[in-house]
Amino acid sequence: MCQKFIAKSIFITGASSGLGKALALNYAQKGITLHLCGRNKERLLQVAGTCTEKGATVYTYLFDTTDADKSQKAIQKADQTKPLDLVIANAGISGGVLGTPETDESIRQIMQTNIFGCLNTVLPALQCMRKRRKGQVALIASLAGYRGMASCPAYSASKAAVKAFGEALYGQQKRKGIHVITICPGFIETPLTDKNQFYMPFLMKADKAAQIIKRRLEKGSVFIAFPRIMAFGAWFGSILPGWIARPIFASLPKKEK
Repeated sequence: MCQKFIAKSIFITGASSGLGKALALNYAQKGITLHLCGRNKERLLQVAGTCTEKGATVYTYLFDTTDADKSQKAIQKADQTKPLDLVIANAGISGGVLGTPETDESIRQIMQTNIFGCLNTVLPALQCMRKRRKGQVALIASLAGYRGMASCPAYSASKAAVKAFGEALYGQQKRKGIHVITICPGFIETPLTDKNQFYMPFLMKADKAAQIIKRRLEKGSVFIAFPRIMAFGAWFGSILPGWIARPIFASLPKKEK
């Protein structure tokens, strides 16, 4: 039976738009303290204002998660303000959000943000929670991380790394009282998908995705993947022999301008 988790102090990266914004708005209510991180000051303050109107106590942190020092200081400050129950490493980018197919430059940027930005959030969060031997750390990966796709090599590779890291951390940190959750969504209406020029099956509103994640986190789920049909398809694709899978994934549409 899953343990119930009710988070009162929550830190969310990438909270100024997309899924991060939706998560912040879904958690916002009286008695909840939100620590919201983002790079766009205007959008971040707008989200914070809406969350405050809904009754939450809100603190904002303007920085890029690729900056390890700023990330650590922000999380430590948030934890000192009100001990963190839940940290969601959500910040991420793709070729689509950069407005171009994956180039040499964007590949490095995607890897830096999606992998090291995640590490820069997760590691200091674990440091804080180990002292209390309690807390949740959620890593936003993607169904795209189940198998390398020629349509988005850097994005799928970066999310595969996040997925594997989160799954591995679960067993390691459980013994220390910390619950690590890996989250693999499908297509969500966010700035990451707005510029995609191809059909995205089961495209989901960010608010609905946030509701699913919040509900599953509260139930104490270890691994969250949705929509179910796409999650099954991604899993099935990951177990196909290479000689079958390679032609299929190589033919997927690329992210264009």
